Amino acid sequence: MTEAGYKVVVFDWDGTLIDSTAAIVAAIRGAAADLGLEVPSREQASHVIGLGLRDAIRTAVPTIRADQESAFIERYKVHFFQRDPYLQPFDGIVEVLDALARTTSWLAIATGKSRVGLDRALQQTGWKERFITSRCADEGSPKPAPWMLQDICAELGVATSEALMIGDTTHDLGMARRAGSAAIGVSYGAHPRSALGGEPALVLVDTVAQLRVELLARV
Repeated sequence: MTEAGYKVVVFDWDGTLIDSTAAIVAAIRGAAADLGLEVPSREQASHVIGLGLRDAIRTAVPTIRADQESAFIERYKVHFFQRDPYLQPFDGIVEVLDALARTTSWLAIATGKSRVGLDRALQQTGWKERFITSRCADEGSPKPAPWMLQDICAELGVATSEALMIGDTTHDLGMARRAGSAAIGVSYGAHPRSALGGEPALVLVDTVAQLRVELLARV
């Protein structure tokens, strides 16, 4: 597939469309503190964003026992829901989605959120009709496994090489690599540019304005 004419653009949610990295980091750290576990650094907590929640917990808090995971998730939800109503899209993202809606490319979502969490977020933003389909971490193999992209493409009847993944973490870019899809990395989310550079991408962008330019050149 050339860099132009991708049939489906697949977005990550947290840290790519929505400015939620700080809220997720605070929720992970707060839950660990509530249970008397070692509190991960902000960098450690930020690194696991995009993984499925249980994978994220085990990575960020490696000393957690299996019998503590359910309690951790409950405390995580308490901390996250305190911040969730105030989360907003990054400046300029709405304009990017509006511009893409005027192209022939489909828009989809591949996220580490649960289905319940994504459905709530889509309702809060009023964005449900913007995306033709979506996949969540609790519906199959979470990132960086290729399942989400493969299943989206299978549903839409396109090759994975005709999909372009947009994400802010190495988990997003790694998923695209494993699926045989192209990717654009954004450095304004959870993972720094230095980390994103370890995975292949058509380009790394530092701002939403740059993302819009690069996307519109490829759809």
